[in-house]
Amino acid sequence: MTPHDRRDDALAAEYALGTLRGGARLRFQRRMQAEPVLVARVARWQSLLTGLDTTLAPVAPPASVWKKITLSLPPEQSARTRRGVYPWLAAAAMALMVLTATYLWRAPDFTPLAVLTDAQHRAQWVVSANRDGDRLSLAPLHTISPAADKSLELWIIPAGKAPVSLGLVEAQSARAFSLHKPNALAHATLAISLEPRGGSPTGQPTGPVLYSVAL
Repeated sequence: MTPHDRRDDALAAEYALGTLRGGARLRFQRRMQAEPVLVARVARWQSLLTGLDTTLAPVAPPASVWKKITLSLPPEQSARTRRGVYPWLAAAAMALMVLTATYLWRAPDFTPLAVLTDAQHRAQWVVSANRDGDRLSLAPLHTISPAADKSLELWIIPAGKAPVSLGLVEAQSARAFSLHKPNALAHATLAISLEPRGGSPTGQPTGPVLYSVAL
């Protein structure tokens, strides 16, 4: 893959994530109209990222929703006036749809934020953050298997400060990490280093940085 292809692949990943915005997004959309290969790249990323949806558990509406629906229904009427019930039933059905959407179509707990890449700019990990900004999730896009005597460790590097370990990375599945303070991701860098099995013995990265992204 050429440097140009790697750059386009990174742009396609950002477009699929929704992190490519403003003029850059408009320019990429214009390119997509003329370059079918970009459309294919975006479709590939969208397919890969769809797997993140499996981490979201369904949410059952609380009892108060059904109570509101029951209260919105009209009282029992005689057969002579029952024809007037149908508009009420339509209104009740609409209320059911709105209330259900309110509780079921909530924003996901974790929203994709960025993609960690390696030295060749190949995307390897999707970083997602929760709405409160105090937790993040790391999901591998490809199977990664470090040597038996090695571990992958995730670091957050605040601007102008030393790296802080967030913990060991699961190379085969998504994992959530707690941040030391809310909104710690702002203007920070995330990096994954290769460490001795069990993590860095010094509290700072000792091995090579394999993946990184500046937020």
